[in-house]
Amino acid sequence: MSIHRHTIAGERYASGVISAQCIGTMMETGQAPRARRLKALANISWLKTPQLEKLAGALTVTRHEKRSTIFSDKRSSQSAYILLSGVARITCDNRKGQRTLVIMVSPGLIPEFPTPVAGITYNFRCEAVTNCEVGAIGLNTFMKICLGISSASFKRMSAGLVGRWDRIHLRSSNIMGFTLEERLALALLDLSEDFGAPYNRGRLQLTVPVRHGDLAEMVGSSRSRVSEHLSEFMQKQLISLQDRRLVVDHEGLRAFLKESHRERLSGEFRN
Repeated sequence: MSIHRHTIAGERYASGVISAQCIGTMMETGQAPRARRLKALANISWLKTPQLEKLAGALTVTRHEKRSTIFSDKRSSQSAYILLSGVARITCDNRKGQRTLVIMVSPGLIPEFPTPVAGITYNFRCEAVTNCEVGAIGLNTFMKICLGISSASFKRMSAGLVGRWDRIHLRSSNIMGFTLEERLALALLDLSEDFGAPYNRGRLQLTVPVRHGDLAEMVGSSRSRVSEHLSEFMQKQLISLQDRRLVVDHEGLRAFLKESHRERLSGEFRN
């Protein structure tokens, strides 16, 4: 549960450095410029200094203990949330009503939940995997600072650009026809991009522990089947295990996906 609340502007934080691939606190020791505090977060670092300063002053920061719920789809969607430190995850109920991991979330802007589909209840929740600090800001204020438009205008623009792709993504596994091996490779690529630290020879070591069961939930399969494919990836030297952390050959997995897709297409044409 939340144990402390304050605004970012003018506060002093403990020492720590944050990036897309590490856990820690966002703030540096001392009165670091407010713009630098937020500019360290990859997916909002494109904002200009005046925007970052306005955003820092408008955020309300809440601390959340490990395993607590940060927010859920039961709450109004009129806020934007920024994970300032720690690791979070988004979960939902699967078809059997069991709580299932959807994505892991690294520090930065937390993705909005998908648009609800009539007659389907997902019960999305954003949960703290470690102790976390989260900044909240009204969505309208956030859009005004970042884009200079209202949240209503942004939603209309987004609906026009994205269309109904959000609905399509909910059934994309049937449309795209990805195999379990390909879905697992995609999940490992996503994790390495969000939590990967340079290791050696272009490989990335995950800075968070990822269990076989976590991966099974992410790709919609059983733990035993995921373990079998991970063993195959190890044999192909696409992944390895060092200090109980996965090391991912990012380029190797990308090449694997390209080759797998090419073979599948050629097989369909032959048929």
